[in-house]
Amino acid sequence: MPSRTRDITVLCVLAAALVWMYGGILSSLARQWASDDNYSHGFFVVPLALYFAWERRAALKAAPAAPSIAGLAVLLLSLGLLLAGILGAELFLSRISLVGVLAGIVLFVWGRHHFRLLSFSLAFLLLMIPLPAIIFNQIAFPLQLLASRAGEMVITLAGIPVVREGNVLQLPSQTLEVAEACSGIRSLVSLIMLAIVLGHFTERRISRRFLIALAAVPIAIIANAARVAGTGLASELVSPAAAEGFLHTFSGWLLFVVAFIGLVTVQRMLARSHPSSSPGSGVQPRQVEA
Repeated sequence: MPSRTRDITVLCVLAAALVWMYGGILSSLARQWASDDNYSHGFFVVPLALYFAWERRAALKAAPAAPSIAGLAVLLLSLGLLLAGILGAELFLSRISLVGVLAGIVLFVWGRHHFRLLSFSLAFLLLMIPLPAIIFNQIAFPLQLLASRAGEMVITLAGIPVVREGNVLQLPSQTLEVAEACSGIRSLVSLIMLAIVLGHFTERRISRRFLIALAAVPIAIIANAARVAGTGLASELVSPAAAEGFLHTFSGWLLFVVAFIGLVTVQRMLARSHPSSSPGSGVQPRQVEA
């Protein structure tokens, strides 16, 4: 059997097996992406991961197949996570096992060279998996408090009296609560994903890609703090309606765009500091240096 025909046959068999094992888990993932705004970016993760793998098609075709026994260990461990997740009704374990199974299959069937070429695509898939509630809350609540403090500081500097109790801001005309939806974790996760994609397309060096992704954290936090402060000021100086409805939603989108522009600015600054690392230097940006 020709090598290409064999690979296609293996892929079809493996795809059918994965759909059989993970059909219910994948459908639950899609439902959560559709119903939970914090993870709506999940719909973009799989197509992007497939595109990143497609970019490597020439290298994958040229790479020799050298199956590794280490892949079997990864595969068995991941299937153990799947079993533990099903028996313990723990969605996170069941879902993350899918990425492990895919990694184990690549390593076991095609070998280390193919695994290295596909490692970025496989790791990118982790962004589609919602965090466990206990971890999510440990991140969201501090972000709520941080945004509340920033809002209190800006509103006070504007000369408007405000009293803060936890994540609640008491203004002269109304009370504003910085709810979980306003914690900024939604924009934080989405901006980190965009930062990873931006770094992939614009930088050759892994260190610079990491810096771009890292910059997304303070940028997202500052943007959300500005949104909370702006909402408080607008509701007090313009109208209480500014704290809800279309204006509130629009301000979120507007500041997310501003945050992305800030992220691009960081990338441009890095590119200017070392012009030879940018795609414009004539070097292929897909080649990665340590």
